Amino acid sequence: MSTLNELAAGPGSKPGRPSRRLTGKLSTFDIVFTVLAFNAPLSVFVGFIPVIIGSGNQLGAPTAYLAAGALILVFAVGFTSMGRHLPNPGAFYAYITAGLGKPLVLGASFLAIVSYFFILVGGYAFGGISLEALVTDVLGGPEVPWWAYTLLLMTIVGTLGYFKITLSAKILTVSMIFEVILMVAFDVAAFINGGPEGLTTAPFEPANMLSGNIGLALLFGIVCYAGFEATAVFREEARSPEKTVPRATYIAILSMGSIYALTAWAQIIAIGPGTVVEASATDPTGTVMGVVSQLLGKIVMDVMIVLLCSSIFAANLATHNISARYLYSLSVDRVFPAALSRVHSRHDSPHVASLATSVIAVIFLAVVVIAGAPGATLYAVLVGVGGYALILLLILTSAAVVVYFHKRPELKVNRWKSQVAPVAATLGLIVAGVLATQNIAVMIGGDETLAAFLMALFYGCLVIGIILALIFRRTKPDTYARIGRQEI
Repeated sequence: MSTLNELAAGPGSKPGRPSRRLTGKLSTFDIVFTVLAFNAPLSVFVGFIPVIIGSGNQLGAPTAYLAAGALILVFAVGFTSMGRHLPNPGAFYAYITAGLGKPLVLGASFLAIVSYFFILVGGYAFGGISLEALVTDVLGGPEVPWWAYTLLLMTIVGTLGYFKITLSAKILTVSMIFEVILMVAFDVAAFINGGPEGLTTAPFEPANMLSGNIGLALLFGIVCYAGFEATAVFREEARSPEKTVPRATYIAILSMGSIYALTAWAQIIAIGPGTVVEASATDPTGTVMGVVSQLLGKIVMDVMIVLLCSSIFAANLATHNISARYLYSLSVDRVFPAALSRVHSRHDSPHVASLATSVIAVIFLAVVVIAGAPGATLYAVLVGVGGYALILLLILTSAAVVVYFHKRPELKVNRWKSQVAPVAATLGLIVAGVLATQNIAVMIGGDETLAAFLMALFYGCLVIGIILALIFRRTKPDTYARIGRQEI
């Protein structure tokens, strides 16, 4: 039988000569900043936290982030433990294969790709709108359609995605440092000044922790942690992956949980617990911008708008890189055309898969622009449903961890890592999935028909993948054997 390296060889490769594979020297913090960039913390600060305060569980927003972070942290216990025994790159793709089998994982991989493209194009739309606001409102420039700025973003992101991953990592790191500095400055100012009603512990009172729409708060909270699987996606490009990947996973989750919960608390203090819920429900973004201007000054608020644009750009770059590597993994397995598995001879990047990602994103954008979809609505819809799909993937991956360790007692992994934590995470994520299903229409603006269509699309991806895998098993056994980054 051929080896995976031989099969991944590009045109002109000789049998027996291994092809180029993805390589790199990403450090722990390179990967951590890539994960943080995917989540765009400043966008969470301006867009998600006030929504959870206004429409979620209100004053209990900080505890919603802590609860969601605790659930993801428990999930990470089994996730990282399985990774030590399953060195295949591909993250969810490889993990679900090892635990639940090839047919289901092919469906899950299709679901993941659709999910990431929804998030990617939604992020591009948000970036276009933010750039339009920056140029027109702050800089006094000419009015240009938001989609023109989006195309500019796509061009820059696509160019960076073509080159060595360490270049993207450096850019993401610089962007994230400035974002975190600004958020910490806001938090410090809020706690020092005390707000109109002084310092308060209201978010941690039992009555407030359980107030409002807990389901919606938990759903949005989990979405804000999306992308941490990138720690495993970049395994091939990491330095000492056995140490780097688990370390980056825990640091990313703990960092996000800490800063999100602290900033939510700071927003409640700065605006005042008596008025913050109503103000955030009426004008989420405007309320945050107003209090930033009040505490830190208009100049800082203008800087924040600039950093918001850079934050969205960083998120788009991170999402593009993750999406390209999913296409790469499926092409290495020959589910997708072999050309997508080519690795650049100088940049060690999946350059063809990266170009394909850019082309698909441009086509996606063209369709929605021609359809007349407004950018702001497009962002909310695409990112919301993309997050819903990621929760489904977390459920499948967590279940795969449980099954994987159950079938392999010879690995002698302790019960906490192999049974208790994975089972607890699976049950918690199922609850989150039920809540997500109940609230998906709310996430996309209340359109029940659109919600039903999107759910049919996601579950349809699972079914199509399962059917295609079964067809491969009968007609292309070599391809079937490779599914999930498995060597044959």
